[in-house]
Amino acid sequence: MLSLREDKEIEKLLLTSQALLKGHFILSSGLHSNQYVQCARFLQYPSYAELAARKLATLYKDAHIDVVIGGAFGGITLAYELARVLGVRGIFCERVEGIFLLRRGFEILPQEKVLIAEDVVTTGKSIDEVAQLVKHYGGNIVGVASLIDRHMPDPEKLPYRFEWLHSVQAEAYDPSDCPLCREGKEPPIKPGSRGIQ
Repeated sequence: MLSLREDKEIEKLLLTSQALLKGHFILSSGLHSNQYVQCARFLQYPSYAELAARKLATLYKDAHIDVVIGGAFGGITLAYELARVLGVRGIFCERVEGIFLLRRGFEILPQEKVLIAEDVVTTGKSIDEVAQLVKHYGGNIVGVASLIDRHMPDPEKLPYRFEWLHSVQAEAYDPSDCPLCREGKEPPIKPGSRGIQ
């Protein structure tokens, strides 16, 4: 199981920007949860995004990264800021008919060292999709950098080095066995950008 990390400076800014939400949510994985992390509220502040990128870049300072890639939409801003701090190219992939692709002239050259950036990692599904794209182009994945690890009770272990700044512990439930649904106080809402697949 991944260890918990607390970055009090980042946590304070997450709270200040109202990026940590409580209620009844549908996650991009399809699971229901009592908490939601809306990193766009945090990343809308360039100084916050720069601070997070500098902290993550320090963790990968000896990795000799060539390019940072983020997945649309959550990873775009963080990937850009990380690339800027590291002094390398920053690109993003986007979904076309549900599949991540490189567009807009972006490319990954064979053997380039690639860092995958994501705002929040929950199940690792999006990371895996981006990783498959990187491998398709012959890139070498150095690791994954994330602002938040949403730290599920039994997290899927990523097969890559994974560095993050702050852990958010939240309950997650299968929709068929969700106590929040049984209570019926409020219907679940889906604040994220990715459709359930």
